[in-house]
Amino acid sequence: MRWSLTTGARRARGPWAELWTWPTGGAVVGWLLAMGLVALYPSMYSPRVRQLWPGDSDAATAMLQVIAAAVITVTALTFTLTVVALQLASQQFSPRLLRDFIRDRVTKAVLALLVGTFVYALTVLRSLHREEPLPELALLVAFGLGLASLASVIAFISHITRVLRVDTMMLTVHDETARTIATFYPAYGDERPQSPHGAGHGMDPDFGEPVIARRSGFLRYIHVDELVRACERADAFVRVDVRAGDHIVQGTPVASVWSLVHTRKPAPSVFEAVHDALNFDYERTVDQDAAFGFRQLEDIAVKALSPAINDPVTATHAIGHMADLLVTLCGRKLGPTLHTDAAGRGRVVVPDRDLRYYLELACGQVRRYGAAEPTVLKALLAMLRDVAAAARNDEHRTEIERQVCYIIAELPASIADHDAEQVHDMAERVRLVLVGQVRAGFVDRSGETRST
Repeated sequence: MRWSLTTGARRARGPWAELWTWPTGGAVVGWLLAMGLVALYPSMYSPRVRQLWPGDSDAATAMLQVIAAAVITVTALTFTLTVVALQLASQQFSPRLLRDFIRDRVTKAVLALLVGTFVYALTVLRSLHREEPLPELALLVAFGLGLASLASVIAFISHITRVLRVDTMMLTVHDETARTIATFYPAYGDERPQSPHGAGHGMDPDFGEPVIARRSGFLRYIHVDELVRACERADAFVRVDVRAGDHIVQGTPVASVWSLVHTRKPAPSVFEAVHDALNFDYERTVDQDAAFGFRQLEDIAVKALSPAINDPVTATHAIGHMADLLVTLCGRKLGPTLHTDAAGRGRVVVPDRDLRYYLELACGQVRRYGAAEPTVLKALLAMLRDVAAAARNDEHRTEIERQVCYIIAELPASIADHDAEQVHDMAERVRLVLVGQVRAGFVDRSGETRST
């Protein structure tokens, strides 16, 4: 089976990922439902339905007015709570977490129900006339929507208080990143993704035709399958020079193209295919970019270490989430891959990040901002110890040792000897695991190397 980067890929979310679309859809559904139920002639109702609304026209009007007034008030409250949640997440944790709130399905579902109920109540209200029979079924549905709206608000308050907990935010980012890793990184021993080494078909990298970016923005994902098919039709070879998550500036090179027929230049269709395969947006997403999950977790850790918050425990929890993701990455095949056509001929080389990049991403800012706090440095070293236990080759171990040296170099001279001794002890434990003495690296007196 030929390896495909986009196998099982989650495509970027369409317009229904936006916050405003769900309430708009709810309003349309509410209007259509009201028009449909009101249009039913009362004689079509069963006697049981008629008994469910014993009131007269005045009672129906009063009920619909109460529902409409209450729902629009609660809707404004819900929007207000959502805005407050966005502000708290941006200021105290990371502005890059806002997208998770905007995509939250519970919030969008509650807003859709409230707006739909409001539109439904108004539509039914305008259809009531004293001289005409009451639409009992429409009134019954309005009564049910009013109760459902009340229940949804109670559920929303419970949901928003849970979502605003930093532990919930970190778990959401962790789970989304883990899914991205599982989708786009094959298992370490998987032979399907081929190495691009030796796949240049004898072409000098300096003589490839460059593809220049037409717009600026973050690269969200790459449609590799479409690009492979375009190269197969034009008998061409493409080396993509950017990765999902990179910030691209208009006018800079993003790929190189060669024609495998040396008597002519690459077909223009291949250049167009490259532009079509690279999807840009104004904001970075985790669709094909596992590094963005690490960035969000590190943002939380750095914010927690700021003088205004001063919460090293939250920082260590964020480091713990990154440790789990790094261990997962050790069990995956990282680096660039060669993508072939149906005949097995190499057509596209796509670069990717290696373990060094991820380790520096997880450790870099945290070790610098947390250098004065031994708890944070110990947490980073504990993370490296976990990664060392999962390391698959000498390249992994070399990169782990590199980060250990960087962390030790950040120790300030003013730190107390007792604290410095604990940090050095944890560094020694990492090195024990690196040489195969795993149990010796993890055994401690009272769990002090695992707990904060």
